[in-house]
This record gives sequence, C-alpha cells and structure tokens, in this order.
Amino acid sequence: MSALNILSGGAAQGLVGSLAPKFKAMTSLDIAGEFGAVGAMADKLRNGMPTDIVILTAALVARLAEEKLVVPSSISDVGLVETALAVRGRDPKVEVTDAATLRAAFLASDAIFVPDTKASTAGIHVAKVLGQLGIADEVAARLKIFPNGATAMRHLAASDAAKPLGCTQSTEIISTEGVTLSGSLPRGCDLATMYTAGVTTQAANTRQAQALIDLLIGADQQEARTRAGFLSGAR
Repeated sequence: MSALNILSGGAAQGLVGSLAPKFKAMTSLDIAGEFGAVGAMADKLRNGMPTDIVILTAALVARLAEEKLVVPSSISDVGLVETALAVRGRDPKVEVTDAATLRAAFLASDAIFVPDTKASTAGIHVAKVLGQLGIADEVAARLKIFPNGATAMRHLAASDAAKPLGCTQSTEIISTEGVTLSGSLPRGCDLATMYTAGVTTQAANTRQAQALIDLLIGADQQEARTRAGFLSGAR
C-alpha cells in the first residue's frame, strides 16, 4: 500500500496537488489516479477501476451513492467552482460584463479552447452558452476541444493563434502556467458548480480516504481552497 487511488474532476487537481505533501506526512501515502472530465471519471469507477476516493460534482456523487458506489455518510462539500474565461499570460484580459459582450468576445476569437463538451462540467456548459448566444454554428470550426480543462488550458498557453480564448473552470485556469484568469462568465451565462468528495464502497484505504476528505474540507485549509479557486458556499 503506497498510494491512495483517486478519481477526480480536473477542477480539484490543483487543490489536491497542493495538499499532497501534507497528506503524505499524515498517512505515508502518495496520491495516485486520474483527474479529468467528471463523466469520464464516474464511468471509470462504474467500470471497476480501483478507487478509494472521488471528487466530482455534487449531483454526480449523489448519483454514484444511489448506485452504491460511494458511501453516503462520507460525502462532503469541498467548494464551489466557477466556469470562467482565460487568456494567454501575454494577452490582455477580455472585458465581459453581460451576454452581449461575451458573445462579442467569442466572435472576436479565432480559437476557443474548451474541455470535452459532452462529458465535462465546463464543456457541457460552454456548448449550452454558445447555443444560448446564438453563435454555436458560427464558432464551431474555431472550437479546440480537449479531454479536460487542464489539457485545454495547456494548449491555450502554447497557442499561436492571433486572439485565442479559453473557457473552463477557474481552478483549472489558475493551476495552469502560461494562462491567466480573465474573469467569470456574466450573469445569465454563469455557472458555479459544487464539488464534493466521497469514499468509494470498494475503497481499500477507507481511513486514509476519509483523512484526505477531512484535509480538503478543513477550516485550516480555507486559504488553500481560495488560492486554488474554490469559493465557499452552500448548495
């Protein structure tokens, strides 16, 4: 036993990484597993991947508990994560105050970097917003879709497009070198998603999984959560 196995949405990768040294000091375990689109992570658990702990959207964790894959009593909120805009570190921030200016920003971009539009929280929302703004068809060829937000942001950082724009969860933007958080999506197009953690029913390291949850949600880690991009708030 040398590692705690995790399946998590990409939104929590930065936070988990920042707490990994403290967790290892507490338990002698490293943290191993995958971070990616929440739908894909849930399917990996359903398909039997050895997993001690999940950190996914609240709705998805609740569903996994109903499927008897997560222990209901272990479920705890970590925090809210906003879907936001990103630009390369060398580019000016995009000023977006309402739906009209968001629409203009998307139309002005020659490459739009987003996570999986069918399996990731932010990607599904981006697709919905583009439809809501009436520009889904117009910008379809400019969409650069990647398996998760972290990968999308790394490609945004390396992009040689003239005016690229990214849209994913704020935590993934903050934790990626070379990109800058440009701002939240405006009211009416915004999304704040609660992420929760839970111990799986198949966990081989139940006690250590609960220890990581306690660390993630602890009052003494509020600064770490804020720095990673999590907002406090109840569902």
